[in-house]
Amino acid sequence: MSSYAVKEMFLTLQGEGLQAGRRAVFLRFAGCNLWSGREQDRETAQCRFCDTDFVGTDGDGGGKFADADTLAASARGFWDTEMADPVEPAFIVITGGEPMLQIDAALVDALHAQGFEIAVESNGTLPAVAGIDWLCISPKQGTTIVQQSGDELKLVWPQPGTDYVAMESWQFTHRLIQPMDGPTVQDNVAAAIDFVMSRPKWRLSTQVHKSLGLR
Repeated sequence: MSSYAVKEMFLTLQGEGLQAGRRAVFLRFAGCNLWSGREQDRETAQCRFCDTDFVGTDGDGGGKFADADTLAASARGFWDTEMADPVEPAFIVITGGEPMLQIDAALVDALHAQGFEIAVESNGTLPAVAGIDWLCISPKQGTTIVQQSGDELKLVWPQPGTDYVAMESWQFTHRLIQPMDGPTVQDNVAAAIDFVMSRPKWRLSTQVHKSLGLR
């Protein structure tokens, strides 16, 4: 039996990728294998542009969950409001940090038992657990991507040195380019648009939730 460390969990709308705009329970696991999450370590991290707080378990809805059934039941509690449609499947987006450090078969089974369709966003450096319904891989430059198949390949842009030509042969249904947030975001948007205009196998993804003021 596994225990799970969750940074935060809440109900929102998915803000990125092909599932953007969809009502979702958002579950962010604590911990990552590419950065400690502490600013003093950013310059030596494998991923230096992350803008997410995934340290600890002190966020809204976060905590330490003793087993998969307890975590899945807690997630279902966020979905079940008077507005929830009992006919449609519940939808959960699991991210981090790096969720593959904690997701296991027991959690996948428990979430499915609670009626969830499971979407996961991972950096791809760890193999995906079987049974995930929608898998998004977001590669980081300089890392070895072992998970080269899934539903979405989402490349944050620009990342100099990224072998996006090789990525076009990976087994993904959709390939997305997403402008990197930060002080140069407008330049990055222009660069992402130029990329997609010149490489039609890709399409543009934006972080809609940020423009809408959603978490």
